[in-house]
Amino acid sequence: MSYGMYLAGSSLAASMYRMDVAANNLANIQTVGFKPDMTATRFRPAAREEDGLAFLPSNAMLEKLGGGVRVGPTRMNLAQGSLETTGQSLDVAIQGSGFFVVKDGAGSGPETFRFTRDGRLTLDRQSRLVQTGTGKPVLDENDRPITLDPTAKITIEPNGLVRQNGQIAGQLALMNISRPDQLRKAGHNMFVASPELMARRTRADGNLVQGAVERAAVDPVRATLDVMGAERSASSASRLIAMYDELMQKAATQFARMG
Repeated sequence: MSYGMYLAGSSLAASMYRMDVAANNLANIQTVGFKPDMTATRFRPAAREEDGLAFLPSNAMLEKLGGGVRVGPTRMNLAQGSLETTGQSLDVAIQGSGFFVVKDGAGSGPETFRFTRDGRLTLDRQSRLVQTGTGKPVLDENDRPITLDPTAKITIEPNGLVRQNGQIAGQLALMNISRPDQLRKAGHNMFVASPELMARRTRADGNLVQGAVERAAVDPVRATLDVMGAERSASSASRLIAMYDELMQKAATQFARMG
């Protein structure tokens, strides 16, 4: 294969990945509590250097060209999203650090716990406090669901205390993860933590705001520019591949006849 086509192919693959991530961020601009992903690309050294085969012969010019680009680690932008007042008593936004804890699946171990910033809550048929979007129970500080009286007014204080009829009915867990950058997205706007991170979780110092939700931490202008930039890079790489393909066809037909 033409080395130029190889380099263009690596650029196309990286650009397509960047475009997918940027498009997903843009598509979730209205998703409550959404945290966008950030991509990075880095220079890929020549194969001889990358594989530690310095003793093999090589071409000096190709060595300077390197091995193209490759996608680096994708990270989440965990910045605080702006708060939007909804007036709904069971909408709760987190101001500052922390995550709600949600029970996902059977069992009682921490492996069934998920974390989220989506505070749109409601009561299910069992009068448990659950997420509106998933129906999964939101846990208290003792890792248990919170059951409320559906006929009584619900007040949620900044520290997570839930009151009804002047009495404490529960306390929403608001947890911190020591390495939030190591959280993995688990679908439905939830995150999953490794057992090591789960063992070191602590109470967060953020505050809860009743009657509000946290908007997606996506800058629409930046997300749009990211999509457009990745699309331009992918188009350029595609044109280069087409050009190299045409040159190879000429080399196999016209140049061969001349020889």
